[in-house]
Amino acid sequence: MRLLRPLVIFIGLIAAWQIAVMLIGVPPFILPSPADVAGALIKRQEVLLGHAGVTLLEIVLGLALGVLFGAFGALVMSYFAPARRWLLPVLVISQAIPVFALAPVLVLWLGFGMASKVAMATLIIFFPVTAALFDGLRRTDPGLLDLARTMNASRGAILRHIRIPAALPAFASGVRVATAVAPIGAIVGEWVGSSSGLGFLMLHANARMQIDTMFAALFLLAIMAVALYFAVDAALSRLLTWQPDTQPSED
Repeated sequence: MRLLRPLVIFIGLIAAWQIAVMLIGVPPFILPSPADVAGALIKRQEVLLGHAGVTLLEIVLGLALGVLFGAFGALVMSYFAPARRWLLPVLVISQAIPVFALAPVLVLWLGFGMASKVAMATLIIFFPVTAALFDGLRRTDPGLLDLARTMNASRGAILRHIRIPAALPAFASGVRVATAVAPIGAIVGEWVGSSSGLGFLMLHANARMQIDTMFAALFLLAIMAVALYFAVDAALSRLLTWQPDTQPSED
């Protein structure tokens, strides 16, 4: 049923889209029909898949680096009080600057290649991962901490054996949020300046009035983003088997 329900929703949305195009009579250069988009997917599959591979690699690399740097930053702030006093205000102030505004600067510094897109995705991912893990590390059960101190456990041992395991559910939530927003950084970077990727293809297809190709690229991007999110969610659920799912069952 879990697999059938999304499939039914997907088919229903496609059918509603097709019916709306037929009834309203929207010109194809404004809203192509699902049949036109499917035709573009088949006709230009090699081009679309090539650009999709570039975008997927940018997203995965940005996600990996963002999670790595975010986890490192949260651990440093949790373990070293002086670092927390200096880094936390910088982290908050950095979020006041729209990340999208940094895209032209990153392209200027890192070029039109993949590096600027990966850096953009990393910047977007860094904050939710850092904030989630740091919050989890701060909210460890005080009883466990008191027991560890009573047994003369060192700060490092408390961090490794108590704080980090207790913060993993919060960290997993941050990674899930990061996975959902990771495609934004890659696509915005491709829009600002690139020579490949789905964002690049969408811009050029729109400029040439190839709206069916543009929608086909958007469709591939949505499929990749959803598949990546569910893959990460499934991996995290397998890693956190000790954390039970307390969501109430359906009646």
